[in-house]
Amino acid sequence: MIFGVVNRPKTYFAIVTFVIFSLFISILGLEYWDEVNLAAIPNQPAAKPPGRVSIVIHTSARILELHNDGKLYKKYRIAVGKSSTPTPIGEWVVIWKSYRSGDIFGTRFLALDVPWGGYGIHGTNQPWSIGHFASHGCIRMRNKDIEELFEWVPVGTPVRIAGQMLRMQRTLKYESLGEDVVQLQNKLKALGYLEGRADGFFNRDTEQAVKRFQHDHGLKADGIVDTKTLQSLGF
Repeated sequence: MIFGVVNRPKTYFAIVTFVIFSLFISILGLEYWDEVNLAAIPNQPAAKPPGRVSIVIHTSARILELHNDGKLYKKYRIAVGKSSTPTPIGEWVVIWKSYRSGDIFGTRFLALDVPWGGYGIHGTNQPWSIGHFASHGCIRMRNKDIEELFEWVPVGTPVRIAGQMLRMQRTLKYESLGEDVVQLQNKLKALGYLEGRADGFFNRDTEQAVKRFQHDHGLKADGIVDTKTLQSLGF
């Protein structure tokens, strides 16, 4: 036997095994740290809000606010849509709730009544995405957070999503759908011509509001939002 000779295959195998094991532990540790700490906002209430709840989502800040009787009660960090698949701004309602198996939608799902797609607030199996523009338009939360919110938020809860305004480019009219309709409705509401939700659907109420605005500003009162009407509205 010659002392000092190293068994190279065994040494290489031990090094590779150690590296793989270290990477695996690091990934698990990072996921755990993200899930437990990085996305959490400290010093907030843990009890169910006693009053009527509503939700406000700020996409630019990636924050979901839970309101109790119109007052801020708790905040959660979230992930929202990428620039290519933005989260829909507007005034929505939770229309159904469901439990999930922990897949890409996490462990809970709150569906919203967005008329042009299947959007919702849900958990995730990618907790490191929280705090980023990462989704296909839905609002992602930590599973721990969505499980809490799920118990506090009934069907029918109003959800207002605020975000960056779009450039208004197309002509809008009865039965148009989209975020540009939301912006039109918000403007008409601010000017006192429209009541109700900015839900992205150009319905008869929106049409009548446009006609009243057009009449008051010397435009053809046909309820069609063309370039002249958009300019008069300030878009």
